[in-house]
Amino acid sequence: MYQTLSALTIVVPHGGPGKFSQRRIVSCSVSDVMIRDVLMTQKLAFLHTSHVLIQIFAELAKDLLPESEIFHMTDESLIRNTIAAQRLIPATTRRLAAMIGSAREGGASAVMVTCSSIGEAVPIARSLYDFPIFRIDEAMVDTAVSMGRRIGVAATLRTTLEPTLALLKETAGRAGKDVEIVPALFEGAFEAVLAGDTGRHDAIVAEGLVDLRERSDVVLLAQASMSRVVAQLHLNGGSPILSSPELAVRRMRDVLAAGQAASKR
Repeated sequence: MYQTLSALTIVVPHGGPGKFSQRRIVSCSVSDVMIRDVLMTQKLAFLHTSHVLIQIFAELAKDLLPESEIFHMTDESLIRNTIAAQRLIPATTRRLAAMIGSAREGGASAVMVTCSSIGEAVPIARSLYDFPIFRIDEAMVDTAVSMGRRIGVAATLRTTLEPTLALLKETAGRAGKDVEIVPALFEGAFEAVLAGDTGRHDAIVAEGLVDLRERSDVVLLAQASMSRVVAQLHLNGGSPILSSPELAVRRMRDVLAAGQAASKR
């Protein structure tokens, strides 16, 4: 169940007053047993903007973080306000930061923000708190940058597409890699879901993904909700499609184990 890590070098989300969006590098060797022992001491929080995501992350945590104590917090108004404003506004950033603080007061030793639309608030939150805060799409974007030059980004909401594009550009720049980004906004899919027509949503997304794969070396799903459509496509070969939840939880597990191991050296 646990991946053996050797000579692990990993970027740990880290902040604190006066340390705007800083990260520190941890290098160490981490064994399966060490991961298990470390995670038994962890209490982890997942912060959502939709109750639908709770089951997804509960199942992933059960599989990948079975020794950790997990709790979930949900505030749907965060995404609703972002959609209404068509951007992440300062009030929403402040409210997310307060939510993260509440999770910390509830005993969380680390937090995962599971909504890409408000992901740009995470670096600001990291400047306020001195404990790990994870952004759902970071591991996915890191993986994509390492896999190909022409990277497709699929979304059904502009408020999710734009932050993902910004993170992708930032990540590629930090890696010194020249990438071509191919954005795809699947118009009408989100509205179909709101109207209760999941079949139309899935049809729009499926058609868009088939086209986007042909134009990309690797495709990112800006919204985790699209991953179920990928399972329906029965893809054979071609460009890979990456979704954020599992990659993010694996990153969270490995980073926490590496950080704890380094602190004990």
